[in-house]
Amino acid sequence: MGEPKRDPVDVIAEQWRRERPDLDLAAMAILGRLGRLLAVAMPKIEAVFAEYGLQRGEFDVLAALRRSGEPFELNPSVIADTLMLSRAGMTGRLDRLESAGLVRRTADAADRRAIRVALTEPGRELIDRVVVDHVDNETRLLSVLSEYDRGELDRITRVLLDSLEG
Repeated sequence: MGEPKRDPVDVIAEQWRRERPDLDLAAMAILGRLGRLLAVAMPKIEAVFAEYGLQRGEFDVLAALRRSGEPFELNPSVIADTLMLSRAGMTGRLDRLESAGLVRRTADAADRRAIRVALTEPGRELIDRVVVDHVDNETRLLSVLSEYDRGELDRITRVLLDSLEG
């Protein structure tokens, strides 16, 4: 694979180099490209969810429930924490998913004041179909990279996230 073509981040860096040659712009370029990557990839990822009538946040809730294993049920605050979402944001998502018949909310048997959210059978069937297309789509999006490069990208982003989140 040859040298990557120039992109808008190169233009921005050149402008800064012209105006402020004293700055090391390497970090700005990397983070700028990561931001652009997210901005370009997310619509392509969300398009798969839209094919199934879902928004990304709704997919995330269904996926969290499905990943939890039998009986595919969690406390709403656990789901919210997993998704780094406010309780209010979680309520809206659950309302939409419950109205669609994809989840149901019930009182927790151990604590009647608490709520449990469970996948319904249609919800489980839907998420099992969507996640196949989602994984295929993400694999396609990264297919330009070699297996080695995907591994290195995974390793590097893990190190960076660990540093920033730690």
